[in-house]
Amino acid sequence: MIQSKSIGSRIFNVFNVILMTLLSVSCIYPLWYAFCLSVSSKSAANSGLVTFYPVGFSLASYQQIMGDTQFFRSFLISVERTVLGTIVTMLILIIFAYPLSKPASEYRPKNVIMWIVIFCMLFNGGTIPWYITMVKYGLIDNIWGLVLCGGLPVFNLILLINFYRGIPKELIEAAQVDGAGEWRILFRIVVPCAIPVLATLILFTSVGYWNEFFQGLVLSSGERHYPLQTYIKQMVVSIQTTNLSMDQIEKMDKISNKSLDAAKIFIAMIPMLVVYPFLQKYFVNGIMLGAVKE
Repeated sequence: MIQSKSIGSRIFNVFNVILMTLLSVSCIYPLWYAFCLSVSSKSAANSGLVTFYPVGFSLASYQQIMGDTQFFRSFLISVERTVLGTIVTMLILIIFAYPLSKPASEYRPKNVIMWIVIFCMLFNGGTIPWYITMVKYGLIDNIWGLVLCGGLPVFNLILLINFYRGIPKELIEAAQVDGAGEWRILFRIVVPCAIPVLATLILFTSVGYWNEFFQGLVLSSGERHYPLQTYIKQMVVSIQTTNLSMDQIEKMDKISNKSLDAAKIFIAMIPMLVVYPFLQKYFVNGIMLGAVKE
């Protein structure tokens, strides 16, 4: 690789390194600060002494969270919801976007369906009609209620349609000449070429399911059916000394709402931080995985 050694080029490289470093720090510091705050003492957290490192190291917040059996139940509900929701949503997007990416001459209902899709994106029915529908279909306290409520993200659908349109027609025509049907073309030609954008949509979808808490609150009659985000949103430090022993009072007195909130935030981020490295390589690779040989 040929690099320019002029003064202007060197200044640009230094500026670029500094800028990238600042951007990296601005992304990493909130995560580090949440961790430091979560393992700091109650007095340090409440007085704002925590900045770049923990003050008065304490694991009381994590002990409060991990000692709760409902926390693990809600964690499993969120994992189940995220896995099922991502699979269902991606199947719908992959199948639904393919015919809509074709010209209107090849798929006549395309324009009508696209107008319906755009209308649904711009004009939402509202929370009350949505809730009544969920009740009528018996989806209260049901994992499928949490899954199906986000089954077709219209914005992601439009992104996938636009990507499908960029796939070379020569690939599809060659498959048709070889006798491949539409389903075979979709899953053997189109989907492999769309892996980078599908990886991005998988990440967006899984993060959306994992972080969503309002629907879990509305579609659940009690905390036993809460997903993780809904459950930890309800957790607060509440000390009622009339029903607690001295040891329990001392234990609860070590916990701050700020450190508890930070611990909740940090724990909630871990699954997505674990998943991201496996999908990150697809963001770096080229958009097309296939090529047309002349």
